[in-house]
Amino acid sequence: MNAAEGAAAPVLVAIDGPAGSGKSSVSRAAAERLGFGILDTGAAYRALAWAGLETGTDLDDPAAVEKLLDLWEYAITLQGTQQVTVGLVGASPIDVTAVIREPGVSAQVSRVSKHPAVRDRLNAMFLEIVASSGLPGVVIEGRDITTVVAPDAPVRILMTASAEVRATRRAGELPGLTHAQVLADIQARDAKDALVVDFFTPAPGVTLVDTSDLNFEQSVQAVIDIVEAARSVSEKS
Repeated sequence: MNAAEGAAAPVLVAIDGPAGSGKSSVSRAAAERLGFGILDTGAAYRALAWAGLETGTDLDDPAAVEKLLDLWEYAITLQGTQQVTVGLVGASPIDVTAVIREPGVSAQVSRVSKHPAVRDRLNAMFLEIVASSGLPGVVIEGRDITTVVAPDAPVRILMTASAEVRATRRAGELPGLTHAQVLADIQARDAKDALVVDFFTPAPGVTLVDTSDLNFEQSVQAVIDIVEAARSVSEKS
């Protein structure tokens, strides 16, 4: 048995939430202060879309995308500056950290994420990454994390905020767009999301953190407090 196999399993903190709720930035800051890793699940879908474009894979064909999953090697750093690499059969791993954020790749992500079998494969991969991390804990954030990816995580958080607050936050990140334009976009996305997921009512066992009236530091502390409370209960049991 090696050291990783003998170590305690990492504490898994699952965080869900709509765009603009602060889940990505808050998750990263909380993870750093807790000494945990941070796993951005969206990066894997972006990397898979990039790999599909590079190999000429039909991203609308679920069998073709699954075959691509058999041919790639995916790696992501969980601490420090995020680095994402993809290796395809017969080629050395390539750093795709920057390219997967480009608009041309972003526009293709939904074509790979829509396939249930692909999502199942990646969800299993995410849990393997966490289990083999060797870290005391990992914060995993993205879509459907608390209900589908890690429904058994000891800490599950739904981070949300009002549409108006989220629009104000996003408008500051999107120069050239007015608050009204960003708000309309968020409301449209909320309506679409509502057809498949409820980002405002936590599932049983999920803790709601509404950041509407919280600043960044208060939001980070709220997550840390929830994690520490869960760890305290675990240690006593």
